[in-house]
Amino acid sequence: MTTSHDPQLLKGVLSMVLLHLLAEKESYGYEVAQRLQAAGFADVLEGTVYPALTRLEREGRLATRLVPSPSGPARKYYRLTPAGLDALHAASAAWARHVAGVEAVLARPLPDPPEKGI
Repeated sequence: MTTSHDPQLLKGVLSMVLLHLLAEKESYGYEVAQRLQAAGFADVLEGTVYPALTRLEREGRLATRLVPSPSGPARKYYRLTPAGLDALHAASAAWARHVAGVEAVLARPLPDPPEKGI
């Protein structure tokens, strides 16, 4: 069973996840989408990935190069820039702080539910 991701949560972390995937390995757009889906984001479509990659490139966090493809047009490969690596480190640290805060709240005990009829 595939669990859908909350679109608002995903919007907040997609750039960080894409930067991390590209820090692991330079990839072309379709491959990035496949790697993202293999990582558990099966509901994230290419139509979401390509605009995010374009925005990260425009922000100077990704660099690209064209590589000839034996089966069609050249592929645009994405890789992190130094600014992208800095952004990844900052986003990862912010994410860890958010997770710690959420976990601290969720770990607090809840009061007993009120009894019915009262």
